[in-house]
Amino acid sequence: MSSRGVCSRRAADKLIVAGRVTVNGKVIRQLGTNVDTVHDIVAVDGEQVREQLDSRIIVFNKPAGVLCTCKAGKEQGPILLEYLPNDRRYFPVGRLDRDSSGLLIVTDNGQLAHRLSHPRFGSTKVYRIIVSPPLLRSQAMKLAKGVMLSDGIARAVHVRELSNKEFELTLSEGRNRQIRRMVSALGSRVVSLTRTEQSGIRLGSLRPGQWRELTDDERHRLTASISSSTT
Repeated sequence: MSSRGVCSRRAADKLIVAGRVTVNGKVIRQLGTNVDTVHDIVAVDGEQVREQLDSRIIVFNKPAGVLCTCKAGKEQGPILLEYLPNDRRYFPVGRLDRDSSGLLIVTDNGQLAHRLSHPRFGSTKVYRIIVSPPLLRSQAMKLAKGVMLSDGIARAVHVRELSNKEFELTLSEGRNRQIRRMVSALGSRVVSLTRTEQSGIRLGSLRPGQWRELTDDERHRLTASISSSTT
């Protein structure tokens, strides 16, 4: 299970001992049980553990105005599903609100998407924002020192001032509309928000509405970061 990005070896042992792992529908409690990775079906809590190397992981540049969902429904306006290949079901890793744009990781492995979205994973994200009216230097410093919101103090790990109205923020948490609320608390408003990086994966020259597969190096780093977060 650790090789498939589900958890660390230590965590896998605990799942087995707890009786939460099945092979071909049968609960196993014996550590070190041999498994045929080609023919045997391994599941945790009833959910099949898929081979991570076979999972498709996509980097998508979400345009502003697109709703971040892969399920067709009664939503008004374009949705993420319309921009992706229609050969399988996809799951977004985290969210970008409708008005925001930029990098979004998408995968066909729901279990992997859940793990990457979990706060324990500690994913860092980089955003470029434009605000109006401009922020004073003292106000901009508060983005890193901490801004009181309704759900507690929120702060950026790093703030880079590009101008008095354009900033680059690095976050290690993902509260709902966090950056917009932080800027609003300072008396300004976000007029543009673009995510440019997540978990070391960069948007680069990918144009809005376009997607690409993760490179082998990106997949390796992402898998390594998952394993380290569960040890």
